[in-house]
Amino acid sequence: MELRIHSARWCLFLLAAVIPGVHLQSNDTSVQPEPSLEAKIYRPVMQPSESIPTPGTYTLRTPLGRLCIKVTMGVEFLVVEKKTWFFNLDPSRVRRSGFCDTNSAHLSLTLPDNAASLQFTFKREKKEFYVTKMTAHLLPMPFCHKCSNKTYAGLLDHEKLFRTENGKSFKCKSDNLLLMSSQLQVKLVPMQMQAFTLPKGQFGKEVECWADYNKRVIPIIIGAVVVCLLIIAVLTFLFIRDRRREGYDTL
Repeated sequence: MELRIHSARWCLFLLAAVIPGVHLQSNDTSVQPEPSLEAKIYRPVMQPSESIPTPGTYTLRTPLGRLCIKVTMGVEFLVVEKKTWFFNLDPSRVRRSGFCDTNSAHLSLTLPDNAASLQFTFKREKKEFYVTKMTAHLLPMPFCHKCSNKTYAGLLDHEKLFRTENGKSFKCKSDNLLLMSSQLQVKLVPMQMQAFTLPKGQFGKEVECWADYNKRVIPIIIGAVVVCLLIIAVLTFLFIRDRRREGYDTL
């Protein structure tokens, strides 16, 4: 009996050595290699060229279920490392957290494994609200094989960003490029946000940002100036022509 078992083992060994795809299995599971932990960790991959980020809608509710923050925007991280690299935030991967008080609120957007985050601190004063603080950090894949992991972080504090009347929403179709640090920038485009008071959970009346206002109004002003100049030129020409005719009649 032992001879048969021994012979069978030798046959399996020869098959494994000669025929590809045949592997011997061991009952000892303690020697099985564990999957690499690094393979499970999410890291953003920077891109050498810029693309339009996918907009996402991020909301936050009070413990009573009342909507207190609503933000719709596309987010792009820009890292300056000899050249500029780009990474767009994927809304489907974002985890939302934060809190809402009477006059302050906080919204945190975080990627898996804390690979990237963007945080807004809102403040309400009398008849208006604004973002008083923004923080961001990004831990991307190394830019080269020999490069080490590096975290890029930045902070904007004691600001009055996106200031809007209570009950209204701040909207901007133009790029909002925020310099978080010497190496990290954040671009928000397009963007619409509102905090504290959201009637029926919807955005209130829109307040247009200066960039959109200038894009809309400046061409109108330039067109009006060009028309005025043309009218002045025509009137001047007619006036000079009439004066010349009067001079000829006198002679």
